[in-house]
Amino acid sequence: MSNRLTLRLKARFSRLLDRAEDPVELLDYSYERQVEQLYSLHRDIADLVTAKKRVVHQRDRRRDQFRKLDAGARRALELGREDLARQALERKRLVGQELVGLNQLVSDLECQQAQMVAHGRGYRSRIERFRLHKEVAKAQYVAAKAQVAISEAAAGLSSQLREVGGRIERAMEKAEDMNVRASVIEELEGSGVLGAIGAGEDDIDRQLRELSSGGSIDAELARMKREVDRGKSSSPPG
Repeated sequence: MSNRLTLRLKARFSRLLDRAEDPVELLDYSYERQVEQLYSLHRDIADLVTAKKRVVHQRDRRRDQFRKLDAGARRALELGREDLARQALERKRLVGQELVGLNQLVSDLECQQAQMVAHGRGYRSRIERFRLHKEVAKAQYVAAKAQVAISEAAAGLSSQLREVGGRIERAMEKAEDMNVRASVIEELEGSGVLGAIGAGEDDIDRQLRELSSGGSIDAELARMKREVDRGKSSSPPG
């Protein structure tokens, strides 16, 4: 009894979970979330590439400035302007330091971009595999759900058929008992054990009635004999 109750509670709880969380909807939702994450990764890669291009543009401008300062220092020396050449070389040194940092930043961004692109490719492959698995799982779930519905319907029909069969069998048994009883009553009535229906007299009553009838006739005959004998004795002789 306890096991049956536990199974019923588990089945009811499972049905409530199915209503609250449809596996098909959960699979579709999970797939949509993964696609959204992939799109978000693509946006991050686009933002990274945009930032890298800005840095590259800034690096190229510093590189041009570096070359111009180098050429300007040489030109100043040619014109005898050592002081101007010194200033140009000092600025070239600062631009050179900045250029080294920009080159390193571009290299780091390119490395990061390559990693994100590779990660995006792998993630896309996993999403595609999940999509195929999702469709198979959905088909299996729908098929299993249909099979459960068919099994439950068949079990319900079988239970109804058993119940109807039991009722028919009980009715047939009852009808058979009534037929047997009727035949017994008919046999008893035919043998005289039972009186006619409505007579209110059975075999014992009939025998007692016959005894009573016989006794009264004998008494009446005896009484009549005595009266006859008295009449003969009282009449004068002829």
